[in-house]
Amino acid sequence: MQVIETLAEGLKREIKVVVPAKDMEQRMNERLAEAKDKVRINGFRPGKVPMSHLKKVYGKSVMAELVNEIIREKPSAILSERGEKSATQPEVTMTEDEAEADKILNAEADFEFTLSYEVIPPIELKPVSGIKVVREVVDIEEGEVEDQIRKIGESARSYETKKGKAAEGDRVTMDYVGKVDGVAFDGGTDTDAELVLGSNRFIPGFEDQLVGVKAGDEKVITVTFPEDYPAKNLAGKEATFDITVKEVAAPGEITLDDELAKKLGIESLDRLREIVRGQIESQFGSVTRQKVKRQILDQLDEMYKFETPTRLVEAEFDNIWRQINTDLAQSGKTFEDEDTTEEKARDEYRTLAERRVRLGLVLSEIGEKAGVGVTEEEMQRALYAQLQQFPGQEKQILDFFRKTPGASASLRAPIFEEKVVDHLLGEIDVTDKKVTKEELLADDEAEGAEKPAKKAAPKKKAAAKADDAAEGEEAAPKKKAAPKKKAAEGDAE
Repeated sequence: MQVIETLAEGLKREIKVVVPAKDMEQRMNERLAEAKDKVRINGFRPGKVPMSHLKKVYGKSVMAELVNEIIREKPSAILSERGEKSATQPEVTMTEDEAEADKILNAEADFEFTLSYEVIPPIELKPVSGIKVVREVVDIEEGEVEDQIRKIGESARSYETKKGKAAEGDRVTMDYVGKVDGVAFDGGTDTDAELVLGSNRFIPGFEDQLVGVKAGDEKVITVTFPEDYPAKNLAGKEATFDITVKEVAAPGEITLDDELAKKLGIESLDRLREIVRGQIESQFGSVTRQKVKRQILDQLDEMYKFETPTRLVEAEFDNIWRQINTDLAQSGKTFEDEDTTEEKARDEYRTLAERRVRLGLVLSEIGEKAGVGVTEEEMQRALYAQLQQFPGQEKQILDFFRKTPGASASLRAPIFEEKVVDHLLGEIDVTDKKVTKEELLADDEAEGAEKPAKKAAPKKKAAAKADDAAEGEEAAPKKKAAPKKKAAEGDAE
């Protein structure tokens, strides 16, 4: 077999591989000889089939198997011999001419194919002792825990029917039909809908007009959907809602005691406090870690400058660009709404893709040199987490990871990256700094890992996201989308 380098330009490589016809024929003969005693052909006793007849019957199929084996096995062996790592799966090209292919399968012509790939550039690791980060730490006050428990307790709050008018904090049970220009619209109708006045779950102006209603009242209220409402057919439109009030109920008192904890399935109030404190610490800890990780990545980005494999960058850019366009479509916005243009956004996100690829290669090299690995148990936990996100689709997800080449890498990569960050935290200079909750959650775009592209993305402020996480889930389940505020508001990305 001949291996001839035909292109070495930057990171790009092209290799021509030639397997002589006589070598292919020899391997075919060996394969047929092994099968001679096993095949059964009418008119011949077992083991007595002439080799010429075997070639005539099975020669081409055996040669096809050999071609497939070579294509499957040789690229990695060739790269290993050359001491190279391909950034992506090498692209294999060979003749598509039927006449030429037939000659190869008949051992009348050499089997030739070409490998095209980009190498991962050599990375000379630099000392990380000069990296300095500040780890912001928040002390969780008792008041924070008690406030959170009180909010959680609202999910177990009882309501008692009242005869008077609905006031702030009361729960109104109603039927409603939403209309635009007198015509009911999809998603704008509900029966026995429950709404706590003051919860701000519905679009602005909706709840205010229910203050003062009584059971049995029928009322038409008028509201205007926000300009950025996700449903484009409703955004900015004036709508009316025909309301039939079925019940007004006053809230009962929330008492923070063991009984409240038991209603929530917890054995005692003290245990509930422990759980809530742990959740808050975990939520703040996640923000702290992300800020520390961002500082590490920013400094590594300054330390390493090298050419990145184009195919990896394009793949990463495609992932980012697909998500950005999905976000824009869901929000009903355009690039112009985000004070940019599509062309400028493409340039910014391509820069981001290059940064991600470069840092990914650096972290990979650091992890490899440090002996960082991902265990089978960690992979199983990650897979289980995926299954939990999509109840009812477990079989499809398992099949996807079983049958899709490289799918498991999407589980391994984030685990590996976090373990490399853990390794770095043991090597670099880390200074702890006590901060307030507000300081920790402050949105500092200048430190953002995706700072080149901030303007283009229709994303919420980080502080809002972190506040949502710290405050826990909404106590009441959300109703239909029509009269609510925009769906993305207050949700984590």
